[in-house]
Amino acid sequence: MMIHKQGQAHWEGDIKQGKGTISTESGALNNQPYGFNTRFEGKAGTNPEELIGAAHAGCFSMALSLMLGEAGYTPESIDTVAVVSLEKVDGGFAISQVALKSQVKLTGIEAETFDKIIQQAKTGCPVSKLLKAKITLDYHLEN
Repeated sequence: MMIHKQGQAHWEGDIKQGKGTISTESGALNNQPYGFNTRFEGKAGTNPEELIGAAHAGCFSMALSLMLGEAGYTPESIDTVAVVSLEKVDGGFAISQVALKSQVKLTGIEAETFDKIIQQAKTGCPVSKLLKAKITLDYHLEN
């Protein structure tokens, strides 16, 4: 089975003064503004790093739910933040790290079992597999 999803971007102008829009196939984002000022200066709009962060947090949370379910556990909730680090390197910029921070409510699981499963979700989610950046994980299990 192969699933295809798409996003699109439109850009006009140079890197500093130019501007663009980003849209998703689902319409969740529809001509959302982005540009140098939204990426580096904190202006209203989106940027590639926060979109990657949202995608990674969502993918990781779903993978963790799947893996917990396969082991016979159903989490009450999983709340994940993915902090994407963009840094200047020789020849431009690179996403160097993604720090996953997850808060999980789940009763009846041993800490050692949970740690094994959550570590598998960190490396096993499709977005983690895509990224070349270092991925760290900090989590809190509330049970």
